[in-house]
Amino acid sequence: MTEHGSSLLVVFSFTTVELPELKQLVNRQTMEEVEEQQKSQAPENDGESEIVAENSAFVHPPQDGSAPPKVDSEVEVLHEKVTKQIIKEGHGQKPSKYSTCFLHYRAWAESTQHKFEDTWHEQQPLEMVLGKEKKEMTGLAVGVSSMKAGEHALLHVGWELGYGKEGSFSFPNVPPMADVLYEVVLIGFDETKEGKARSDMTVEERIGAADRRKMDGNALFKEEKLEEAMQQYEMAIAYMGDDFMFQLFGKYRDMALAVKNPCHLNMAACLIKLKRYEEAIAQCTIVLAEDENNVKALFRRGKARAELGQTDAARQDFEKARKFAPEDKAIARELRLLAEHDKALYIKQKEIYKGIFGPRPEPKPKKTNWLIIFWQWLVSLFHSLFKRERVKAD
Repeated sequence: MTEHGSSLLVVFSFTTVELPELKQLVNRQTMEEVEEQQKSQAPENDGESEIVAENSAFVHPPQDGSAPPKVDSEVEVLHEKVTKQIIKEGHGQKPSKYSTCFLHYRAWAESTQHKFEDTWHEQQPLEMVLGKEKKEMTGLAVGVSSMKAGEHALLHVGWELGYGKEGSFSFPNVPPMADVLYEVVLIGFDETKEGKARSDMTVEERIGAADRRKMDGNALFKEEKLEEAMQQYEMAIAYMGDDFMFQLFGKYRDMALAVKNPCHLNMAACLIKLKRYEEAIAQCTIVLAEDENNVKALFRRGKARAELGQTDAARQDFEKARKFAPEDKAIARELRLLAEHDKALYIKQKEIYKGIFGPRPEPKPKKTNWLIIFWQWLVSLFHSLFKRERVKAD
């Protein structure tokens, strides 16, 4: 297959991170502390990295996921019950057995065209260890094992390698004997000989693995490889999934958020640079759900909203951010720009309406009609005489 773009193959072995080392990891300066491009400096990666990285192409979701995509590429038979059509080619090598793969996908029952799963909508990639996948995902695993990092494909999976003869009547809701269509993007994968899933890691291992991803993403950000950086941040966030965060409290939750929230904010910074403002707003909103007064999240969401023309919402974000950072010049500048924008808009609208309706007409002086005045006087005179004679008669 022809190579175009770049791809990422991430290879590292998981090692136990002791608690003192973990505290050093989460206390390191992160790229998310930099607000403006001219001031931005990616954080230092002061530890030895076990990640060996190649280039990668980040694939963002299609605009409309209500129906399976129409694909004209050649059909590749992977298995008697699994076929694949490539939407966008990936690069590098393919995952091997026991690789931990991170992917986004949508799934439809072919017969009804009912979409029953969408990880893009949930903003949570799926982690799959090849060879240890759930039975209903056997066909999906066959397809993923044939993909390269960054590849975007449409898979057709027969019901025998999907949800089987009985289907699923809980969640997800899949009819009996339903062939499944999967739209899949392989974000990346880790080659681990033991096939160690996130659920089998200690808290320290998961946070440490996520932090290494974040630091690698920061390095890519410094090189202006924004999409590749986002890929690393997204894989870091995958280690900090909801299932994991719900189990944490106290200092462990604080440590996890110290890695997770910067990844969301760094993704927002990348998305703003790429002019993908709606996605940037979503990333900031995730952080604000945990920390409603986070200045950086408010500032970046405000910038994205301002770019979309949502000036009232942007102003609210900036004003709230200014309460917690009253001396921040960047916030003051954005508020000033909004005020100038509003003033310019008012002047423009005033000119438009003036051109439509024109100047207000002046009242014209009425001409004096002397004939009417004479008749009014004459009637009044006769009325007075008649009234006087009547009074005398009485």
